[in-house]
Amino acid sequence: MTTVESPPTAQPIWRPPAGALWSGRWVDGASAMPVRDPEDGSLLGHVTDTSPAEVDQAVTGVAAAGTSGEEWPAWRRREALDAAARLVLRRREVLTEVMSREGCKTVREATAEVSRAAETLRLSAQQTGRLTGETLPFSDTSRGAGRLGWYTREPVGVVAAITPFNDPLNLVAHKVGPALAAGNGVVLKPAEATPLTALAFAEILLDAGVPAERLAVVPGTGAGTGRALVGHPLVDLVSFTGGFRTGNEVARAAGAKKTLMELGGNNAVLVLDDAAREAAAHAVVAGAFGVAGQNCLSVQRVFVSSRIADRFIRDVVTATEALRVGRKADSRTDIGPLISEREAGRVQEWVREAREGGAELRTGGQRAGAFHWPTVLTGVPADAKVMTEEIFGPVLVIEPFETVDEAITRANDTRYGLQAGIFTAALETALDVAERLRVGAVMINDSSDFRIDAMPFGGPKRSGVGREGVRYAVEAMTEPKIVAVRRSA
Repeated sequence: MTTVESPPTAQPIWRPPAGALWSGRWVDGASAMPVRDPEDGSLLGHVTDTSPAEVDQAVTGVAAAGTSGEEWPAWRRREALDAAARLVLRRREVLTEVMSREGCKTVREATAEVSRAAETLRLSAQQTGRLTGETLPFSDTSRGAGRLGWYTREPVGVVAAITPFNDPLNLVAHKVGPALAAGNGVVLKPAEATPLTALAFAEILLDAGVPAERLAVVPGTGAGTGRALVGHPLVDLVSFTGGFRTGNEVARAAGAKKTLMELGGNNAVLVLDDAAREAAAHAVVAGAFGVAGQNCLSVQRVFVSSRIADRFIRDVVTATEALRVGRKADSRTDIGPLISEREAGRVQEWVREAREGGAELRTGGQRAGAFHWPTVLTGVPADAKVMTEEIFGPVLVIEPFETVDEAITRANDTRYGLQAGIFTAALETALDVAERLRVGAVMINDSSDFRIDAMPFGGPKRSGVGREGVRYAVEAMTEPKIVAVRRSA
């Protein structure tokens, strides 16, 4: 692994028309907050730190557009979202630069995310033609005599979308695209660290034909802006992606309203003795250390058959040490910084705790500012944070097992249940393991870090409430509306 090179002098970055968007126009609020590059702390610009009073303006405006504004039929929604998908690709360079500069993604990772966001918008556009209902079986009961009826799917109203820093474009698209496709208005609060990407995305949506009155972007803090948004009485549904503790706070602030929440994972991969060992090792390394481990799908725990454990660990360590740590803008970089020096320090502290408890450091462990080197640990105590909590950093734990039953038990021994992976040549075994793992998705002969944007995405336990994925988000963001007719006698 290479050492981090000194960053160059900061260059100009795309600037939004203003620090926020509400009431159908770009605005600068009463207060501002800085946006900095986590790699070197350089100032990239300022956005609005939206106050509760300004949040009220934003939500009230979006709600009014939905109830008394100009009609926005499904075919127009489809055209706007399709146009937005094309514009995202045409503005790839700007989006890549903004995403990489203000966030933690390398330029290669940011470039790939642009393509995924365009696909998410395309999938959202397709859903506008699938907002169908069905007739109801009134003739199935004597009480239904002389009646006929049906239901349609109607928008819930105003969707509050709160997004994280780690996928600042595609996860915004995953909330805003389905909400607009369903006919809702949206008030978006992006992560404090990555608001510029969200504002650049909003500009694309407006240029593509999304009515400005139906979309607001309110940057700010979670305690101020976020709390005011989710608790607003005109918000009908809250879609949140983030950590479990914050999710609890969101639920308390939201009160009795619909929520859709993805709250993270502590994902396990099982490597059986008949697995393609080297392929499994490379998949695990890619799944553990992409975006410096700051991914809810990251591989965090690997349980490997004791028969191949020594060789597998060597393969993983070799692949890990081949990764290049460096500047995000360098196309050769594999691992960039964490989102802040504080987060890198937290990861380092969790590694230290595990080592003091008896864990063996196989590679990595060092830190420089916001950078933390990819780290592989073995012999980790069962109660160490790197084993029990979502680390959200570049740390991988590998532990041997004797029987498949033991591996399944240990994989399930977590308060999360997002995704898991299993490597084996035996299909029957793979299907049996998949059935017994308590997670939202099992990847066979792949790591936990795989998702297509059409999947129903989420998991049980602490991993969330409901399912994302475009089709499933659209369903959650609509409600059935029944019309029943009593025929004259």
